[in-house]
Amino acid sequence: MSSLSNRRVLSGMRPTGRLHLGHYHGVLKNWVKLQHEYDCFFFVADWHALTTHYEDVRIIEHSVWEMLVDWLAAGVDPSRCTLFIQSQMPQHAELHLLLSMITPLGWLERVPTYKDQQEKLKGKDLATYGFLGYPLLQSADILMYRAGQVPVGADQVAHVELTRELARRFNHLFGREQGFAEAVELALLKMGRKNASMYRDLRKRYQETGDEEALGTAQAMVRDQSNITIGDKERLLGSLEGLGKIILPEPQALLAPEARMPGLDGQKMSKSYGNTITLRETPDEVVRKIKAMPTDPARVRLIDPGQPDRCPVWPLHEVYSDERTRQWVQGGCRSAGIGCLDCKKPIIDAINAELEPMRQRAQQLEANPDVLHSLMAEGNAAARAVAEDTLDEVRAAMGLKYR
Repeated sequence: MSSLSNRRVLSGMRPTGRLHLGHYHGVLKNWVKLQHEYDCFFFVADWHALTTHYEDVRIIEHSVWEMLVDWLAAGVDPSRCTLFIQSQMPQHAELHLLLSMITPLGWLERVPTYKDQQEKLKGKDLATYGFLGYPLLQSADILMYRAGQVPVGADQVAHVELTRELARRFNHLFGREQGFAEAVELALLKMGRKNASMYRDLRKRYQETGDEEALGTAQAMVRDQSNITIGDKERLLGSLEGLGKIILPEPQALLAPEARMPGLDGQKMSKSYGNTITLRETPDEVVRKIKAMPTDPARVRLIDPGQPDRCPVWPLHEVYSDERTRQWVQGGCRSAGIGCLDCKKPIIDAINAELEPMRQRAQQLEANPDVLHSLMAEGNAAARAVAEDTLDEVRAAMGLKYR
């Protein structure tokens, strides 16, 4: 994998409307961190939503905008990453189609989530190509931006591995591009005479004497060029090491930190369980929901001692409370020295403190929807330019670039 693709991250989320603390701790906090470390592309996977909800499309558009408000409210910054909506990128559909020509059917049927989801969603008719082929669309999403890193949970690693296999198959079938040497020289012309001369000298030093410092200097120089395309950069980086240009780099799974956000009933927080706190929950609603949480059934009366480990509130302390507070809860509950409402108060305060800046940012976006629409138009345009550059390379490799 080239150093260029290695610095690029791609991740997406199906539009489900307003997000909750499970989404924040499980995905968005990680995105906010990654956007400061990588060249990040984050997208709304609305076509993926159609694979299982094609019978009820009325809620998709509303869900898209609601989710985007929550992304920005949570700290995802359009000035530090590229945000876009999948369905506004017809290039994804074209790459999906082209990849489908070389994808063995068995590769899709063996993806673990294919049968798992069929089992979980028995009430839906999922005997569609869209559902069978959604891992291939997911691969097209990744390969379109030549992303080297894909943040996923452990259950999604198989999808990234499928993408790696597809990239290898594509590069094997269509090989290195014709006229590679000529394309390298054209890219050097775009860099200017001085930079081109320096590049050739550094390449010669590395290839003839193994000078690793020369290789590093040349790679840094190529990465810093602003007047050549990513395709040209990939060619120049490949030429340094005596290789051709890999058209579709293989991505790596970037295992996201595990964050099992407990819900209001002790289970994993999920809309399907009705146990969530949304990112725009009002302070009063947070108070109401936390106060209504069930506690250790052994604590019928205030004087009854309890066992925090059996209480649905305790996992929230593990997320939100410091060590001193957790010790206070453990001692007070076991000795009946504190009541359940006393135990819940630090959780209420911590969640409201976490949500307050998100509420404020969300209110500003809700009051100015044109700002959000403008930001997404800019992100769509930026992503489209990158996507078209990749497709141009793919079409040429497959003999579809007619002159």
